[in-house]
Amino acid sequence: MTHDMAQQSPAVVFNALFSDRTAWAAGRTSAYPENGRNPGDNKLDQIGPAYAPTANGVFRARRGPRGLWYTDLVSTEYAPGGFELLPGDEVSATCLVHATRGAWPALWTWGRDTRTGRPQPGHGEVDLFEYHPTNPRLLELTNHVAGAGDYARDAITPDRPFLLRVVLGRHSVDWSVDGVTVFADGFGVGAQWRAWLVVGISVSAGAYGHLAPAPGTDELSWQCTGLTVRRPAAA
Repeated sequence: MTHDMAQQSPAVVFNALFSDRTAWAAGRTSAYPENGRNPGDNKLDQIGPAYAPTANGVFRARRGPRGLWYTDLVSTEYAPGGFELLPGDEVSATCLVHATRGAWPALWTWGRDTRTGRPQPGHGEVDLFEYHPTNPRLLELTNHVAGAGDYARDAITPDRPFLLRVVLGRHSVDWSVDGVTVFADGFGVGAQWRAWLVVGISVSAGAYGHLAPAPGTDELSWQCTGLTVRRPAAA
C-alpha cells in the first residue's frame, strides 16, 4: 500500500532557479509585442533580456526615460528547456508583495498556438495571481481559458510571505493561500491545454482604478521563492 501511494503522489517536474537560463528566458514572452512594451494592457513596462530577477527571486521595476519602467520578467517559453504546464499540474510558490503604489506583481501562464495555428482559448492564460496595491489584501485570480475568476479578499497581508498553491485541473482550477482554499472555478483548463510559466512585475499606467507610481518612486519590487511544479503520475 505504501508503494502504491508513493507512485500516485505528484512528482516534482520543474523547480529551476530563476538564474537558470536553460529553464528561464529573461525579458521575453509572446504575450508582449516584440518591442517589449505593452501599453494596450495599461502597462508602463519595458521588458528585455537585461531585466531579470535577482538570484533570490526579487523582481524589480526601475523608472526609466519617457515614462517607461524597466521591468523584470522571466518565462519558460523561449528557454532551451521550453517547459510547459499540462492539465493537472500543481504550481506552488512563496510570495511576498508590498503595497507600493503602481506595483503589479503577477505569476501567470501563456500558451502556444494549436496545431492549426490558432491561439488556445484565452491564449492559455491563467493568472495564478495578480496583485494591485489599491486593494492591498486582495489577490486577483483568473482563468482566461474558461472566462472564470474571482477576487480573493482578505487573502494576504502586504509585507508578509504567503504560500500560493494552484491546481490546474481539467475540470477546475483551484487556488489556495497558506493551505486554505480561496477559489475553485469549476471550469478548469480542459484536456488539451498547454502553457508556459511567466513570472514578472508590471507597472500600472493608472487606468481601471489602479494608480500609477507616486512621483519620487523610482523602484518597485516583490519576491517569489520556491516555485515548484508537481505533476500527477497519470499525467
